Amino acid sequence: MSKINTAPRGTQDTLPDESYKKQFIEKTVMDISRSFGFNEIRTPVFENTQLFSRSVGDTTDVVQKEMYTFEDKGGRSITLRPEGTAGAVRSVIEHGLLNGPMPLKVSYITSCYRYERPQAGRLREFHQFGVECFGSAEPAADVQIILLAKEIFDFLGVENISLEINSIGCSSCREEYYKALREYFRARTDSLCPTCIDRLEKNPMRILDCKCPECKRTAENAPVITDYLCDECKAHFEKVRSLLDSLEISYSVNPRIVRGLDYYTKTVFEFICNEIGAQGTICGGGRYDGLVEEIGGKPTPALGFGMGIERLLLLLEKMSFSFPGKPVADIYIASLGEQSAKKAMEIFAELTSDGYSARTDLMNRSLKAQLKYADKIGARYSAVIGENDLESGKVNVKNMASGEVTELPLDNFSESFGNLMISTIVADLGDTDLWQNQ
Repeated sequence: MSKINTAPRGTQDTLPDESYKKQFIEKTVMDISRSFGFNEIRTPVFENTQLFSRSVGDTTDVVQKEMYTFEDKGGRSITLRPEGTAGAVRSVIEHGLLNGPMPLKVSYITSCYRYERPQAGRLREFHQFGVECFGSAEPAADVQIILLAKEIFDFLGVENISLEINSIGCSSCREEYYKALREYFRARTDSLCPTCIDRLEKNPMRILDCKCPECKRTAENAPVITDYLCDECKAHFEKVRSLLDSLEISYSVNPRIVRGLDYYTKTVFEFICNEIGAQGTICGGGRYDGLVEEIGGKPTPALGFGMGIERLLLLLEKMSFSFPGKPVADIYIASLGEQSAKKAMEIFAELTSDGYSARTDLMNRSLKAQLKYADKIGARYSAVIGENDLESGKVNVKNMASGEVTELPLDNFSESFGNLMISTIVADLGDTDLWQNQ
């Protein structure tokens, strides 16, 4: 029996001392995507099961083995979202966003749920940054979202990462490819797992994505989709490659990439990094030109990608990335006595209203304990309000790093404190060669 005071297997808590790292990553990816014209969309954590079985594909591992599906009290089949694209597509159709100016660009950071074997970089509850672009069938759109992912990695200084691309064609060229795959795998059914034998007739391309070691070995010499592309898909892929070349974006063509979801068409891509072990795919995406129509919308070309937040965090930690420091208090306001505590609370309210990070005593500590706490939390400044300070209307503010003390008025304290912080920053800059050379 699981313990009520232990997180479910495959999930993890993000603790206060670590949350600033994820916040930094999330702000970074959303800011960069906004510069590319993507605006945030938020969708429910659960959807009707049929949305995923139709869009993701009922022959995929996600649908067959990994979804968290249950019946609600109304007898409806409900599924926790295993990925972000299907819900985003459902939302833009439902709310008529595809009737507006094109292309429509949306982004999100969302929690996803898959019943998988937990391991480094793979959780049952994970978080995904994703972008979706609707309305453009142009190869330039493919390249732009690849460029967006690359910009994120470049900004974060991620090295030893490689881009792999492929084209998995459209329904017409895949028809011939499926015939070739069936012929190949029918002669090798003894080497396929039961799931892949079932996939052989329904969707043989899913065999190429099977995680079973024997199936992987069998698929190594299977026909490749790039040999079966129709003229249109071939021309699209060549334009994508040409644009990547013109932007000097390094890549390799990997004809084995099919991605794990059935809605993909034409361009698919993955950013791979071997720094985090077997789960080396940091970002993956591509086109899904038929998905909007499949879900009930008007025919609309579309494409996007998903990037795992936990995998990206794991990678940054392994490369000893220098995250911005944890947020600290601008000032701790200590107090002596009931009236001083009341004044400290008034100043606290004034400071926080003006956007400063302030702390004051909530534990009825002694003055010595208050100052020890201020030091422990790394407050930049401290002030001690006593009876004499109340009478004089002034209080000493101490710079915790330098020990320098400055007297400030209690009235309009926030304004005076802000000026003190500015003067300290200017003085610190004055100590640098950069400032002196201006």
